[in-house]
Amino acid sequence: MAGPRRLLFISNGIGEDSIGAEIVRRLPPELQAEAYPTLGSGRHYEGVCPIVGPRAQLASEGSRVRSGTVARDIAAGGLATIPPGLAFMRRARAAYDHIVVIGDFIGVLGCWLSGIRGITYLDVYKTGYGRPYAAFERWIIARTCRRVFNRSQVLAESLAARHIDARAVGNVMMDTVTTGDYDPAARRRRSQAVALLPGSREQTAANLALQVAALRQLPDRLLPDLFLGVAGGVDPAGLAGAAGMAWTPSPEGGADAGTLTDGRLTIHLARGATGNILAAADLVLSQAGTATIQALGMGRPVVTFVRPGDRRKRFEEENRLFGEARMLVEAEAAALAAAVERLLADPDELARLGTAGHRSIGGPGAIDAIIASLLE
Repeated sequence: MAGPRRLLFISNGIGEDSIGAEIVRRLPPELQAEAYPTLGSGRHYEGVCPIVGPRAQLASEGSRVRSGTVARDIAAGGLATIPPGLAFMRRARAAYDHIVVIGDFIGVLGCWLSGIRGITYLDVYKTGYGRPYAAFERWIIARTCRRVFNRSQVLAESLAARHIDARAVGNVMMDTVTTGDYDPAARRRRSQAVALLPGSREQTAANLALQVAALRQLPDRLLPDLFLGVAGGVDPAGLAGAAGMAWTPSPEGGADAGTLTDGRLTIHLARGATGNILAAADLVLSQAGTATIQALGMGRPVVTFVRPGDRRKRFEEENRLFGEARMLVEAEAAALAAAVERLLADPDELARLGTAGHRSIGGPGAIDAIIASLLE
């Protein structure tokens, strides 16, 4: 009898790794997976499946929110990471029964250059509201992919019109919200709660410092309970130093990462429990990528600040999908504080925006369709 089919999951970013890891967790025994996270450590796959292949270490960690990140990555030797990756992928052609790419078009292009064909592609980058697929992207997708899963029906239809098997079956990011053994309700003291998602890359500590500076400007009557989602690899002590707070580790460990406090504000830290703190929140301050979408999909309005060096066009294109549910403000404590104060003072507006966000993002269910496709 034939053994299990061997799959290789290729992902190119922290959020993409988290999606791939959750799919692998749910695979039936007849599908065995290994992961090739092309950027960073691939920590989301640790303990889930074997991690293979060379991994690039880029200053940007694959984030393209800031202007000029591509040029800086190249200047820091980023091009040198390409040949080892392509060499590994050429070897992978014969080593696996099927390959799944999660992320943007770069992974598909790498497969095409390596001679890999018939892949499954999960495009978690395009929203259907920004730049459409270019002609050369469609050409390569048609010759490289067996099936494409898109975030929007508009994108799927644009590929299907060119005889590419593309489907929109739900938002896979809503299938991969992480939850852990963490109870925000046991830590609640106030009538409202705010979740802080400062991100997972080089700007994480600076992002939190600005979020905390804004929260310090709130009047006492509106101070909420505060919960912070700590991404893997982020040091709470570094966050405390940047925000001018003291960190008290939790004796329990696990998902409870302790608290930050300055005497007036207390922030409860949770690791690997984003879904728990989002469920408890009325409002989210987020500089994250995937977690922002998950917050909106769970019906939680989001406030995001835009720095002078950020690619504002990208934020604006995303907001064509997110609509009013994600508010963009300048990267100033006063502007962020004003937005938070206005929303916390108006529960009806919070509810309206939450409903709008949930409607724009869509619900879960994509993973079941993806696994059914892999079983074919």
